[in-house]
Amino acid sequence: MAFAPIPVRVPPDWPMRAASRAVHVRPHLWHVQGLGQGPLVLLLHGAGASTHSWRALAPLLAPRFTLIMPDLPGQGFTRQGNRQRLGLDAMAEDLAALLADQGWVPQGIVGHSAGAALALRLTECLTAKPAGVVGINAALGNFKGVPGVVFPIMARLLALNPLVPSVFARLAGGEAQVGRLLSSTGSRIDPEGRRLYGRLVSDPVHVDGTLAMMAQWQLDGLIARLPAIATPTLFLTGSNDRAVPPSCSRDAAARMPQAQVKDFAGLGHLIHEEAAPLVAEAIMAFFA
Repeated sequence: MAFAPIPVRVPPDWPMRAASRAVHVRPHLWHVQGLGQGPLVLLLHGAGASTHSWRALAPLLAPRFTLIMPDLPGQGFTRQGNRQRLGLDAMAEDLAALLADQGWVPQGIVGHSAGAALALRLTECLTAKPAGVVGINAALGNFKGVPGVVFPIMARLLALNPLVPSVFARLAGGEAQVGRLLSSTGSRIDPEGRRLYGRLVSDPVHVDGTLAMMAQWQLDGLIARLPAIATPTLFLTGSNDRAVPPSCSRDAAARMPQAQVKDFAGLGHLIHEEAAPLVAEAIMAFFA
């Protein structure tokens, strides 16, 4: 595929490093990875992750699809150019601008967790609608009760304190702390995955971008419009997901005109990393 080889500052041992490019489309300097051949599919990672989360799934999909995998603004190796544009609506608009600038017209979108909400919001922004969306453990629910009020306020306060990202990176970047964070997702991933997440959470810039995204994230509008989203959608859930309950996907699918749910027993929030062949099979069958 046509993809200009613009150098980008990514560690030489980062997964799929040879496929990395820097694309400057205002307001962000995007880190994008592209590989494969066939119909174009956009892959959107979840909050706090990066393109590395597709390291097991992408090689399985690449023989069938052209894959475009950006780091979200402020996370991974994408440098955000406007800190006020890290919420759901602004991020979808900026992704649409990136796609238009590069002439990329996705025929399918796959999103994990918050990336699944972003995928659905993006379908509303695109003139050429994708043929389908796959949401992996889609984060499509707000916190209930007191946490629904307290957590967003905490995220905003943390994002406003310039010391928080550095402190968090120092405290959470240890191997034991990263292990506990990943265990809280209900998934068991390989040592390489734990090492990569450790590098991300020990990076204050990445932590700052993730906190700012959480502070600006608002789902109410998208959730209210789910009945109007007619794009065929497949929700993949892990029954052991401790981060986003499978009921979020089931509730969303029940409100959408063309949505279905497939559950994977015994798997957690990171099912695309711990069971990539199963997820790849489901995606290819759905897009076929």
